[in-house]
Amino acid sequence: MAETIHIYHTNDLHSHFENWSAIQAFLTERKRWHEEEGDFCLILDIGDHVDRSHPYTEGTAGKGNVELLNRAAYDAVTIGNNEGITLSKEELDSLYEEADFEVIVSNLVDQAGTRPHWAKPYSIIQTRKGVRIGLVGATAEFTPFYERLGWKVTGARESILQAVESIKGQTDLIICLSHLGVREDELLAETCPDIDIILGAHTHHIFHEGKLIGDVLLGAAGKFGAYLGHVMIEDDLKKKSAYLIEAEKLGNPDERYDDSLRQQGKGLLHEVVFRNEKLLTAEWFKESDMAQLFGRAMIEFSNADCALFNAGLFMKDLPLGEITRFDFHQMLPHPINPCMIELTGAELKEIYLQSMNSDWPQLELKGLGFRGAVFGKMIRTGMDMENHQLYINGKLADSGTTYKLITLDMFTFGYFFPEFKRSPKTYFMPEFIRDVFSGYFSRYAVK
Repeated sequence: MAETIHIYHTNDLHSHFENWSAIQAFLTERKRWHEEEGDFCLILDIGDHVDRSHPYTEGTAGKGNVELLNRAAYDAVTIGNNEGITLSKEELDSLYEEADFEVIVSNLVDQAGTRPHWAKPYSIIQTRKGVRIGLVGATAEFTPFYERLGWKVTGARESILQAVESIKGQTDLIICLSHLGVREDELLAETCPDIDIILGAHTHHIFHEGKLIGDVLLGAAGKFGAYLGHVMIEDDLKKKSAYLIEAEKLGNPDERYDDSLRQQGKGLLHEVVFRNEKLLTAEWFKESDMAQLFGRAMIEFSNADCALFNAGLFMKDLPLGEITRFDFHQMLPHPINPCMIELTGAELKEIYLQSMNSDWPQLELKGLGFRGAVFGKMIRTGMDMENHQLYINGKLADSGTTYKLITLDMFTFGYFFPEFKRSPKTYFMPEFIRDVFSGYFSRYAVK
């Protein structure tokens, strides 16, 4: 009797562990059940399982996530941008040291062009009845970020096509782990019909019953562990189907599970940064002492002329007493790096005017590294506008002079300030904005 191949897949969990205990129990039981029935079961993650906004992930530098994947008996994963560019090169190089699964990513090498020891461009797994399953995978091309960290990320689609070409004669079925986004997945399906299944991620899209492009089946399970994907291959590989399983319907998760992980993370982040003697409150819709101190910290860190950021960054007050790494993490949980933009006085004036958009403060921003609730007031440090004239540190800005603006990497994707995409820029990595702020306080305790 022909075996049925069952593929379970997750993506873009982003360290949302609320349903993880139920997901792990379900996957463990399903794998045992399928194997007892004589079928084959494969469990895959398509990247961004790691998110350093969670204290457990922060405290373990992502290795705690790997342990969770081990416990759920995952067979293979690919990396997302959160694994790839929110960890230092050294942290990513050691992330999978204890992994019991394979890491499939074909488009990542170091500056010398050498593939990292923990990554494979492809893998071939054979079922008990001899079906040869090829796995290929790639991650999104956040090229300037990878370069700043000492990596090179190559063309994702080209690297997948090359991997498929290498294994298609040795396989009966090819599955692509794609952390590239829905549009890239659709293009890949059109250009590479040798792939049988593309499991997608990155854009948090959902295919409740899969999507067929030609004979290529696309699957995607949204974000945050709300769904599990299940693909079935039956009738000697002739029949493919996909559907999603709602995590909420898997049974009641252990409500203490996520809290336990958070407490573990808090313990790991117990290091005292400084002793605070002045309460600083988080204000989203007005100027505050905290915001101005943050602006000064960013300028000192980068040697910039001025700073621009949104007040919605600050998620917690900075209380009196001993302030730990955990406190800074809770205040600024975002995996956001500082970025220096070079702009002429005329360009900077235009940016200032754009930043006065009255709709932005109430914007419920999602993504771009932001892990807060609302955008908040735009804060400007070191620059002011009077009588339609821009002043930098009290001096009238010259329209032709180039100035250095320190801001947030999330503003460089073009959504808020299109000019930033074209302007010369320097990303500071691996430092997050919380590292910049905590470093400032460790040097200058607030009096």
